[in-house]
Amino acid sequence: MEKNSVASNFLHVGNRLLAWYKNNARDLPFRQTKDPYKIWICEIVFQQTRINQGLNHYNNFIKRFPDVKTLAEAEENEVLLYWKGLGYYSRAINIHKAAKQIMTDYQGIFPSHYEDILKLKGIGKYTAAAVSSICFGGKMPAVDGNFYRVLSRLFADDFDISSSKAFTYFSELATLVMPENVGDFNQAMMDLGSEICKPKNPLCEECPIHKDCLAFSLQKVTDYPVKTKKVKAEDLALTYYFVQKDEQFLIRQRGDDFIWKKLFEFPSSIPSEMEPYIIGSKTVNHKLTHKNLSIEIFNVKVTSVKVWNDFIAENQYLITDIEGSHEKSFPKPLENYIQNSLKD
Repeated sequence: MEKNSVASNFLHVGNRLLAWYKNNARDLPFRQTKDPYKIWICEIVFQQTRINQGLNHYNNFIKRFPDVKTLAEAEENEVLLYWKGLGYYSRAINIHKAAKQIMTDYQGIFPSHYEDILKLKGIGKYTAAAVSSICFGGKMPAVDGNFYRVLSRLFADDFDISSSKAFTYFSELATLVMPENVGDFNQAMMDLGSEICKPKNPLCEECPIHKDCLAFSLQKVTDYPVKTKKVKAEDLALTYYFVQKDEQFLIRQRGDDFIWKKLFEFPSSIPSEMEPYIIGSKTVNHKLTHKNLSIEIFNVKVTSVKVWNDFIAENQYLITDIEGSHEKSFPKPLENYIQNSLKD
């Protein structure tokens, strides 16, 4: 579709959307502030988490780390602990690194320009545009899945949102309807996409711009957005050993490579001397964004002090118990396994 040919017909849409937002904006705690630190944290928290699921996590995180300095000076493991339950732990690692960047490169003051915000660890174009527009009056559309969906339907545009050029294309498309107040416009688009123009069963009759929506007029709303490229999930098998002695068990912290960065896990192998102590196993299936995990966990109850001590000495595992494990961040399937062990 030629965008210029319809541009003049959509100039009023952004203002109509702002009027709707003024009366229907979700009452969220981070909407009561222009503090770029809090807006940044909320954007990262809710990238992969629904508002109603992540709100308590956001509030607890901000309560413990109320500003950049507090976050930068915290230990990484504590940051991960307060991220517990949100998943995608690389986000927590990145915001910790970005906080240190702000302290070092910007004297502890959150940068105000889009280009500088974009330089921070873990911040992409969407988050940089959101913080810039909401907190500093920047003029960049915060293009995300909501934008793709709303704009694709509004213009009945079949541009493939899985294309590497999609962000640039829809950023340009957004300027056709973008009013002067870009910060509120970006938030209005987020609310519209989340509450009204939903992926499935959109509430078109409640949409403030449905009379301008070409897909609605053509009765083809569910045909948009168009996404042809599908990433095939990789099947991955993992093996763990839940090595116990009395009420204690062994763990170690993962490195920066591969999945579950810096989270704690069980041993992935045991010596032959420990095999007689295996009393059972359990297979757990778990889905990540691009991986289907099949996790076999062997339950190992060691009674020999020598075998236990030799294994720890050779591998430098940490010793913990159920109570101590609450102070560590584990991948969800391993955390569930620990909790279920209480019932056995």
